[in-house]
Amino acid sequence: MRICAYVTAPASVLAACATLAALLAPPQGAAHTRPALPVPGRSAAASAAAVAPSVTTAAASSAAGRGPATGPSPGPQIPGSSRGFGRPYAGFAPADTVLHRTSPGRAGLDPGPLDAFTRQLAEWTDPARGEGYLFPGATALLAHEGAVVARLARGDALRYGPDGRELPPAERVPARADTVYDLASLSKLFTSLVAAQQIDAGRLRLDAPAARYLPGFAAAGKDRITIRQLLTHTSGLPADPRPPLWQVSGGREARARAVLRAAPLNAPGTHYRYSDLNMLSMQLVLEKVTGKRLDTLVREGITEPLGMTDTAYNPPHSWWPRIAATSNQRLPDRGGPLRGSVHDANAWAMGGVAGHAGVFSTVDDLALLAQALLNGGTYRGHRILSGHAVTLLERDYNRRFPGHDHGLGFELNQPWYMGGLTAPRTLGHTGFTGTSLVIDPASRSFAILLTNRVHPDDATPSTNPARRAAATALARAIPARPPDKGRSWYAEPKGGEAGTLTTPALHADGPLTVSYDALVDSGAGGGLVLERSTDGSDTWRAVAGTRSSGHGERAWQHVRVPLEAAPSRAGVRLRWRFTAAGPWEGRGADVAGVRVTDATRVLFASDCPRTPLTARGWRPVARPWPLAPGACLTSDAVGCGAVR
Repeated sequence: MRICAYVTAPASVLAACATLAALLAPPQGAAHTRPALPVPGRSAAASAAAVAPSVTTAAASSAAGRGPATGPSPGPQIPGSSRGFGRPYAGFAPADTVLHRTSPGRAGLDPGPLDAFTRQLAEWTDPARGEGYLFPGATALLAHEGAVVARLARGDALRYGPDGRELPPAERVPARADTVYDLASLSKLFTSLVAAQQIDAGRLRLDAPAARYLPGFAAAGKDRITIRQLLTHTSGLPADPRPPLWQVSGGREARARAVLRAAPLNAPGTHYRYSDLNMLSMQLVLEKVTGKRLDTLVREGITEPLGMTDTAYNPPHSWWPRIAATSNQRLPDRGGPLRGSVHDANAWAMGGVAGHAGVFSTVDDLALLAQALLNGGTYRGHRILSGHAVTLLERDYNRRFPGHDHGLGFELNQPWYMGGLTAPRTLGHTGFTGTSLVIDPASRSFAILLTNRVHPDDATPSTNPARRAAATALARAIPARPPDKGRSWYAEPKGGEAGTLTTPALHADGPLTVSYDALVDSGAGGGLVLERSTDGSDTWRAVAGTRSSGHGERAWQHVRVPLEAAPSRAGVRLRWRFTAAGPWEGRGADVAGVRVTDATRVLFASDCPRTPLTARGWRPVARPWPLAPGACLTSDAVGCGAVR
């Protein structure tokens, strides 16, 4: 077996290959002296100098990683040429980006994680799975850089009758790709977008008191609550109206007055509390400022310009055959199963049009909205927000409340449902009926999952595993392009089990230097660490300065660490150990560009295609991008460039 040749002089001159056996495995009884490839341009003394451990992170804002707000797209130009997970965008997608259906492979993605999510979705809609059964039906859509790479439906939009029992198969209604779902609290995003439009138009000021625009809101000590505090859930208001609005007699106007009478529990800006009252109050402010009802504002300002023809409050009767059923509601007693009538009782009491709930939509329509936001507020030439307003949606205003990152209406950086797409700028929301939207500007991707988990009643398991899985499947499908476009290995989190990537025994009498590139996205309790063994793999210990973990780090880290001399007949083995520990898992870990050198020799280089690495829980990543410039072209040296 041979390792590849390195460029040691002019790029056109290849050094002769040394045999891998001669480099890595001593013959029986022989001393540990090995022929090796020289490190170009370095003296033995310089190579042997002690080097402190170092970790360098590729800057996300570098010229190579910055995406322009307008102009030519740096995204895929040919099939299979995805930009990659480790090269985050900093700006908007090109304004002319239009959604289109394609296969994962043509979009440069790995179809494996998407296929696995498809199988999971079928299991979650199957009552035979017992505790693994999450919802009767679901529809999902995943997109990356304008390419819709998954659009699927599983289960039933209608499965249960008024008595809560399963209907005969012939009477059920299967979920479809165009099934209309009750979005529940995803409706808050539409209220927030209308608010951002009014800020754009100069009719609202973000830090002005809401009572400036709606004097009645000042009741019960709310005169200092600002528009921003309503949109970021820091107003101090209770979570829900008390008593519930459906218990307030006198119709919509009386219920609006009840919202205005609500008293805060805390001073504004001192606490984070997720509250439907915030968005009900925002609705009343918007309707006062504009003189129009919220449903009109959403239709004229959002759904009609974007062509969202299947999105509405109080959907027309003609849609009902396509609408997913929700609960058989008993408090208040509304019969059931509900179809076309909003599930949330307070929104129902407001006539189906409320700031916190009431919107019905499809995955296709929500995809148009998500892409418009990635495009900086525009889609097919129809602008619904300025670029500045979009940045307000993804700016964290709640830094004093860790874990509750929030833009205007949109939640940010929430791994409990954003999964592997989690990052500081990732924005989204969930809904009580089992809905979620995750938009990741860093990879120009989004994941939509709509379910009817509240059918036939609300006492059902959490859909958070499915929400995370949708976003994580897309994140894992996006390849992580190594900085030097060389060979790389990927470890997927699997229930916290450790995966290891191990070198053969390396032999040297003096100190070694190990360098590699890593991209790590793990749960808070997991991570990647380099370990070493000098006794034939019986015992391992971590190498100081090499542990990496966390969510949202979209940049490759270059790690360079010295190892003290430890002569051993068994040699030195190195391994990268990855574990994922919850409460939720991340995208996983990638390792590339492994180099091990002593004073004068290259002992190991992972970019050589025949270099052996023992992988348990890791797999080599297929390379959907061109070889690096100047790569070796011989059959034994594909992908191998000059030693740096």
